[in-house]
Amino acid sequence: MKTLQSKEITAAVRELAMSASCDLEPDILDKLLGARDREVSGLAKNALDMLVTNANIASREQIPVCQDTGIGVVFVTIGQEVMVKGNLEEAIQEGIRTGYADGFLRKSVCDPVTRKNTGTNVPAVVHYEIIPGDKIRIGFLPKGCGSENMSGLIMLPPSAGIPGVEDYVVQKVKDAGSNPCPPVLVGVGLGGTFEKAALLAKKSLMRPLGTPNPDVKVSEIEQRILKRINQAGQGVMGWGGVNTALAVHMETYPTHIASLPVAVNIQCHAHRHKEIVL
Repeated sequence: MKTLQSKEITAAVRELAMSASCDLEPDILDKLLGARDREVSGLAKNALDMLVTNANIASREQIPVCQDTGIGVVFVTIGQEVMVKGNLEEAIQEGIRTGYADGFLRKSVCDPVTRKNTGTNVPAVVHYEIIPGDKIRIGFLPKGCGSENMSGLIMLPPSAGIPGVEDYVVQKVKDAGSNPCPPVLVGVGLGGTFEKAALLAKKSLMRPLGTPNPDVKVSEIEQRILKRINQAGQGVMGWGGVNTALAVHMETYPTHIASLPVAVNIQCHAHRHKEIVL
Protein backbone atom coordinates (compact mmCIF):
# COMPACT_ATOMS: atom_id res chain seq x y z
CA MET A 1 0.00 0.00 0.00
CA LYS A 2 1.43 3.37 -1.05
CA THR A 3 0.68 6.45 1.06
CA LEU A 4 0.34 9.99 -0.26
CA GLN A 5 -0.06 13.06 1.90
CA SER A 6 -2.95 15.37 1.08
CA LYS A 7 -0.48 18.28 0.88
CA GLU A 8 1.20 16.51 -2.05
CA ILE A 9 -2.14 16.49 -3.86
CA THR A 10 -2.67 20.18 -3.12
CA ALA A 11 0.78 21.12 -4.43
CA ALA A 12 0.29 19.11 -7.62
CA VAL A 13 -3.14 20.59 -8.37
CA ARG A 14 -1.88 24.12 -7.65
CA GLU A 15 0.85 23.66 -10.25
CA LEU A 16 -1.59 22.17 -12.77
CA ALA A 17 -3.96 25.13 -12.35
CA MET A 18 -1.25 27.70 -13.01
CA SER A 19 0.57 25.92 -15.83
CA ALA A 20 -2.58 24.92 -17.72
CA SER A 21 -3.61 28.57 -18.09
CA CYS A 22 -0.25 29.70 -19.47
CA ASP A 23 1.37 26.78 -21.29
CA LEU A 24 -0.49 25.04 -24.11
CA GLU A 25 0.50 21.42 -24.67
CA PRO A 26 2.64 20.58 -27.74
CA ASP A 27 -0.23 18.65 -29.37
CA ILE A 28 -2.32 21.83 -29.48
CA LEU A 29 0.45 24.03 -30.86
CA ASP A 30 1.27 21.43 -33.52
CA LYS A 31 -2.38 21.29 -34.62
CA LEU A 32 -2.64 25.09 -34.78
CA LEU A 33 0.52 25.30 -36.89
CA GLY A 34 -0.74 22.55 -39.18
CA ALA A 35 -4.07 24.34 -39.57
CA ARG A 36 -2.27 27.58 -40.44
CA ASP A 37 -0.20 25.85 -43.12
CA ARG A 38 -3.20 24.31 -44.90
CA GLU A 39 -5.59 27.25 -44.48
CA VAL A 40 -7.00 28.74 -47.70
CA SER A 41 -8.66 31.82 -46.23
CA GLY A 42 -6.37 34.82 -45.79
CA LEU A 43 -8.36 36.13 -42.82
CA ALA A 44 -8.33 32.74 -41.12
CA LYS A 45 -4.61 32.23 -41.76
CA ASN A 46 -3.89 35.61 -40.18
CA ALA A 47 -6.05 34.70 -37.16
CA LEU A 48 -4.18 31.41 -36.73
CA ASP A 49 -0.88 33.31 -36.85
CA MET A 50 -2.15 35.52 -34.03
CA LEU A 51 -3.33 32.53 -31.98
CA VAL A 52 0.12 30.91 -32.21
CA THR A 53 1.85 34.20 -31.37
CA ASN A 54 -0.48 34.69 -28.41
CA ALA A 55 0.28 31.19 -27.11
CA ASN A 56 4.03 31.80 -27.36
CA ILE A 57 3.77 35.12 -25.50
CA ALA A 58 1.61 33.55 -22.79
CA SER A 59 4.15 30.78 -22.19
CA ARG A 60 7.16 33.10 -22.27
CA GLU A 61 5.64 35.71 -19.96
CA GLN A 62 3.67 33.18 -17.86
CA ILE A 63 0.38 35.01 -18.32
CA PRO A 64 -2.95 33.36 -19.22
CA VAL A 65 -3.40 32.44 -22.87
CA CYS A 66 -7.04 33.58 -22.48
CA GLN A 67 -8.71 35.91 -20.00
CA ASP A 68 -11.39 33.28 -19.31
CA THR A 69 -9.38 30.95 -17.11
CA GLY A 70 -12.43 28.74 -16.72
CA ILE A 71 -14.14 26.60 -14.16
CA GLY A 72 -11.93 23.74 -13.03
CA VAL A 73 -12.81 20.22 -14.15
CA VAL A 74 -10.65 17.56 -12.50
CA PHE A 75 -10.38 13.88 -13.42
CA VAL A 76 -8.87 11.82 -10.61
CA THR A 77 -7.94 8.18 -11.29
CA ILE A 78 -7.03 6.48 -8.03
CA GLY A 79 -5.15 3.20 -7.76
CA GLN A 80 -6.82 0.94 -5.23
CA GLU A 81 -3.44 0.36 -3.57
CA VAL A 82 -3.02 4.07 -2.71
CA MET A 83 -4.00 5.59 0.60
CA VAL A 84 -4.32 9.36 0.92
CA LYS A 85 -3.63 10.78 4.36
CA GLY A 86 -6.05 13.63 4.80
CA ASN A 87 -9.14 14.75 2.89
CA LEU A 88 -8.64 14.16 -0.84
CA GLU A 89 -11.53 16.38 -1.97
CA GLU A 90 -10.41 19.27 0.22
CA ALA A 91 -6.83 18.86 -0.99
CA ILE A 92 -7.92 19.16 -4.64
CA GLN A 93 -10.11 22.20 -4.01
CA GLU A 94 -7.34 23.88 -2.00
CA GLY A 95 -4.89 23.27 -4.86
CA ILE A 96 -7.20 25.05 -7.28
CA ARG A 97 -7.90 27.88 -4.83
CA THR A 98 -4.19 28.57 -4.23
CA GLY A 99 -3.29 28.07 -7.89
CA TYR A 100 -5.80 30.64 -9.05
CA ALA A 101 -4.74 33.06 -6.31
CA ASP A 102 -0.97 32.66 -6.75
CA GLY A 103 -1.24 32.64 -10.54
CA PHE A 104 -3.39 35.79 -10.60
CA LEU A 105 -6.00 33.92 -12.63
CA ARG A 106 -9.53 35.22 -13.10
CA LYS A 107 -12.05 33.81 -10.64
CA SER A 108 -15.22 32.96 -12.53
CA VAL A 109 -17.14 30.55 -10.28
CA CYS A 110 -20.41 31.82 -8.82
CA ASP A 111 -23.59 30.62 -7.15
CA PRO A 112 -26.09 29.60 -9.88
CA VAL A 113 -29.02 31.24 -8.10
CA THR A 114 -27.63 34.47 -6.62
CA ARG A 115 -24.80 34.79 -9.18
CA LYS A 116 -22.51 35.84 -6.32
CA ASN A 117 -18.87 35.07 -7.13
CA THR A 118 -17.19 32.68 -4.67
CA GLY A 119 -14.01 34.73 -5.08
CA THR A 120 -11.80 31.64 -5.15
CA ASN A 121 -12.74 29.76 -8.36
CA VAL A 122 -13.83 26.84 -6.21
CA PRO A 123 -15.57 24.54 -5.95
CA ALA A 124 -14.27 22.80 -9.03
CA VAL A 125 -16.08 19.85 -10.61
CA VAL A 126 -14.23 16.66 -9.65
CA HIS A 127 -14.71 13.19 -11.15
CA TYR A 128 -13.25 10.11 -9.43
CA GLU A 129 -12.44 6.67 -10.82
CA ILE A 130 -10.96 3.71 -8.93
CA ILE A 131 -8.65 1.38 -10.86
CA PRO A 132 -6.02 -1.26 -10.03
CA GLY A 133 -2.55 0.06 -9.19
CA ASP A 134 -0.59 2.21 -6.76
CA LYS A 135 -0.67 5.63 -8.44
CA ILE A 136 -2.98 8.62 -8.65
CA ARG A 137 -3.43 10.36 -12.00
CA ILE A 138 -4.86 13.87 -11.91
CA GLY A 139 -6.08 15.54 -15.09
CA PHE A 140 -7.01 19.22 -15.02
CA LEU A 141 -9.24 20.88 -17.61
CA PRO A 142 -10.05 24.57 -17.02
CA LYS A 143 -13.24 24.98 -19.04
CA GLY A 144 -13.98 28.40 -20.46
CA CYS A 145 -17.67 28.94 -21.00
CA GLY A 146 -17.67 30.56 -24.41
CA SER A 147 -17.23 26.98 -25.62
CA GLU A 148 -18.94 25.15 -22.74
CA ASN A 149 -22.17 27.08 -23.36
CA MET A 150 -22.30 25.76 -26.92
CA SER A 151 -22.53 22.14 -25.76
CA GLY A 152 -25.64 20.01 -25.80
CA LEU A 153 -27.23 16.61 -25.22
CA ILE A 154 -30.03 14.79 -26.96
CA MET A 155 -31.79 11.49 -26.36
CA LEU A 156 -32.21 10.18 -29.89
CA PRO A 157 -34.45 7.25 -30.78
CA PRO A 158 -32.34 4.24 -31.81
CA SER A 159 -33.95 4.47 -35.25
CA ALA A 160 -31.92 7.65 -35.85
CA GLY A 161 -28.84 5.45 -36.08
CA ILE A 162 -25.31 6.68 -36.62
CA PRO A 163 -26.43 9.07 -39.42
CA GLY A 164 -28.66 10.80 -36.85
CA VAL A 165 -25.76 10.99 -34.40
CA GLU A 166 -23.49 12.55 -37.00
CA ASP A 167 -26.16 15.03 -38.09
CA TYR A 168 -26.72 16.18 -34.50
CA VAL A 169 -23.01 16.73 -33.79
CA VAL A 170 -22.42 18.62 -37.04
CA GLN A 171 -25.46 20.82 -36.48
CA LYS A 172 -24.38 21.67 -32.92
CA VAL A 173 -21.04 22.95 -34.21
CA LYS A 174 -22.74 24.89 -37.02
CA ASP A 175 -25.17 26.47 -34.56
CA ALA A 176 -22.28 27.46 -32.28
CA GLY A 177 -20.82 29.65 -35.02
CA SER A 178 -17.95 31.80 -33.78
CA ASN A 179 -19.03 31.71 -30.11
CA PRO A 180 -16.63 28.94 -29.01
CA CYS A 181 -13.63 30.66 -30.68
CA PRO A 182 -12.88 28.10 -33.39
CA PRO A 183 -10.92 26.14 -34.44
CA VAL A 184 -12.52 23.88 -31.85
CA LEU A 185 -12.12 20.41 -30.45
CA VAL A 186 -15.42 18.52 -30.45
CA GLY A 187 -15.93 15.98 -27.67
CA VAL A 188 -18.73 13.46 -28.25
CA GLY A 189 -20.21 10.99 -25.78
CA LEU A 190 -22.32 8.24 -27.32
CA GLY A 191 -24.33 5.76 -25.27
CA GLY A 192 -24.77 4.99 -21.61
CA THR A 193 -27.43 7.15 -19.97
CA PHE A 194 -28.24 10.88 -19.85
CA GLU A 195 -25.44 11.72 -17.42
CA LYS A 196 -22.95 9.13 -18.71
CA ALA A 197 -23.01 10.53 -22.25
CA ALA A 198 -22.17 14.01 -20.95
CA LEU A 199 -19.28 12.69 -18.88
CA LEU A 200 -17.94 10.71 -21.84
CA ALA A 201 -17.99 13.84 -24.01
CA LYS A 202 -16.08 15.85 -21.39
CA LYS A 203 -13.62 13.04 -20.71
CA SER A 204 -12.83 12.69 -24.41
CA LEU A 205 -11.29 16.17 -24.33
CA MET A 206 -8.44 14.80 -22.20
CA ARG A 207 -7.17 12.60 -25.03
CA PRO A 208 -4.10 13.93 -26.90
CA LEU A 209 -5.50 16.16 -29.61
CA GLY A 210 -6.44 14.27 -32.75
CA THR A 211 -5.72 10.75 -31.47
CA PRO A 212 -8.31 8.38 -32.94
CA ASN A 213 -10.58 6.18 -30.87
CA PRO A 214 -8.98 2.70 -30.78
CA ASP A 215 -12.22 1.20 -32.15
CA VAL A 216 -11.92 1.52 -35.93
CA LYS A 217 -15.67 1.93 -36.43
CA VAL A 218 -15.76 4.79 -33.91
CA SER A 219 -12.67 6.47 -35.37
CA GLU A 220 -14.33 6.38 -38.79
CA ILE A 221 -17.32 8.24 -37.32
CA GLU A 222 -14.94 10.81 -35.83
CA GLN A 223 -13.33 11.42 -39.21
CA ARG A 224 -16.65 11.70 -41.06
CA ILE A 225 -17.93 14.27 -38.57
CA LEU A 226 -14.67 16.25 -38.72
CA LYS A 227 -14.77 16.30 -42.51
CA ARG A 228 -18.38 17.51 -42.59
CA ILE A 229 -17.71 20.24 -40.01
CA ASN A 230 -14.74 21.60 -41.92
CA GLN A 231 -16.48 21.37 -45.29
CA ALA A 232 -19.24 23.63 -43.91
CA GLY A 233 -16.74 26.48 -44.18
CA GLN A 234 -17.39 28.50 -41.02
CA GLY A 235 -13.70 28.46 -40.26
CA VAL A 236 -11.42 30.15 -37.75
CA MET A 237 -13.35 32.66 -35.64
CA GLY A 238 -16.16 32.40 -38.20
CA TRP A 239 -14.04 33.95 -40.96
CA GLY A 240 -14.32 31.08 -43.41
CA GLY A 241 -11.75 28.53 -44.52
CA VAL A 242 -11.18 24.86 -43.83
CA ASN A 243 -10.37 24.77 -40.12
CA THR A 244 -13.56 25.06 -38.09
CA ALA A 245 -12.48 22.04 -36.00
CA LEU A 246 -9.05 20.61 -35.24
CA ALA A 247 -10.37 17.22 -34.15
CA VAL A 248 -13.41 15.21 -33.10
CA HIS A 249 -13.02 12.85 -30.14
CA MET A 250 -15.78 10.31 -29.51
CA GLU A 251 -16.12 7.96 -26.53
CA THR A 252 -18.82 5.28 -26.37
CA TYR A 253 -20.52 3.14 -23.73
CA PRO A 254 -23.21 0.43 -23.96
CA THR A 255 -26.73 1.80 -23.74
CA HIS A 256 -30.35 0.61 -23.40
CA ILE A 257 -32.02 -0.99 -26.44
CA ALA A 258 -34.61 1.82 -26.45
CA SER A 259 -32.14 4.71 -26.13
CA LEU A 260 -29.38 6.54 -28.00
CA PRO A 261 -27.92 9.35 -25.86
CA VAL A 262 -25.58 11.78 -27.63
CA ALA A 263 -23.65 14.55 -25.87
CA VAL A 264 -21.49 17.21 -27.50
CA ASN A 265 -18.94 19.16 -25.46
CA ILE A 266 -17.13 21.84 -27.44
CA GLN A 267 -13.68 23.12 -26.53
CA CYS A 268 -12.10 26.31 -27.87
CA HIS A 269 -8.78 26.60 -29.71
CA ALA A 270 -7.03 27.29 -26.37
CA HIS A 271 -7.43 23.66 -25.40
CA ARG A 272 -5.90 23.90 -21.94
CA HIS A 273 -5.32 20.57 -20.23
CA LYS A 274 -2.62 19.12 -18.00
CA GLU A 275 -2.02 15.80 -16.25
CA ILE A 276 0.25 14.56 -13.48
CA VAL A 277 0.89 11.10 -12.05
CA LEU A 278 1.73 10.75 -8.35
